[in-house]
Amino acid sequence: MIVIPLVAVLLLGAPQQADPAPPGPSQLQAGPSEPQWTPEQREQIRQKQEQFRRQHEPMRQRAIHINELAGNIHSEADARAYVDAVAEELTGHRHMSWTTRSIRHRVAHAEYQAATDSSQQIPEERIVDVWNEYVREVDAPAETLVTVAELHNLRDAMYTSASKLVWKPEFGQSIWTMPNIYALGADGKVASGCRALEALKIIHDMHDLFGNVRGARERVQKGVLVSDLIKKREENPAPAGKAVLTVGGLHASSAFNSVEPFAYRYQQAHGERAYQQLLRRLFGELFPAD
Repeated sequence: MIVIPLVAVLLLGAPQQADPAPPGPSQLQAGPSEPQWTPEQREQIRQKQEQFRRQHEPMRQRAIHINELAGNIHSEADARAYVDAVAEELTGHRHMSWTTRSIRHRVAHAEYQAATDSSQQIPEERIVDVWNEYVREVDAPAETLVTVAELHNLRDAMYTSASKLVWKPEFGQSIWTMPNIYALGADGKVASGCRALEALKIIHDMHDLFGNVRGARERVQKGVLVSDLIKKREENPAPAGKAVLTVGGLHASSAFNSVEPFAYRYQQAHGERAYQQLLRRLFGELFPAD
């Protein structure tokens, strides 16, 4: 399976799609049209929850630790420890040939700069330019081209979902939902620039979960941000039994939800070497040498 090596430097396939969490306690509350749970069913659910909790706990504790690293970067050594921890987690704590020390140090340097000096954040325009260059090169549909407004809206949704919705529940804490990876402005919302690993995660999500981009595109057209919708919901909670806010997009209307098939077709047509050269060039554009 091809995963864009611009992301594969540190990020692999998304584990959040693999094993869904078991039902939470709130799901045990039957609604007007739902059957009541029997004692046996409640016990089965409890056992599944406990089994999942035991299996998930080591990964959750590592995610909590890495999230703390991301929120406490004061030196390049701190940034290197953070980047190394992410790389180790995503490679199953095994050394892989593409996880080179020089690449990780380059990413860590960019992470340190962005985390400690907002003027050194990676501009959203640069990420858009790199992404659009990539999808044009692999001949992906024109739909995959993104704008700065769409990217910012996507980042707003990613951070808001992580900080307000996903990270707080015990089952939601994973390396893919850490809130401390994002660059924030004085207003507490995402800034106009990104941190290094944040930029890589954004590219990963656009590459493998393109439906999220469609959701951002729809919100841009409506002139709304997920952070504003969440704030309104917090100020005016929905009555019990009403539908809760979702932050998804137009998934059903699309023939594809991943750019990966177009990358695979490019590699088949031009060869692995040409593909790697493309990605090395894009990596250099995303993280230019000082």
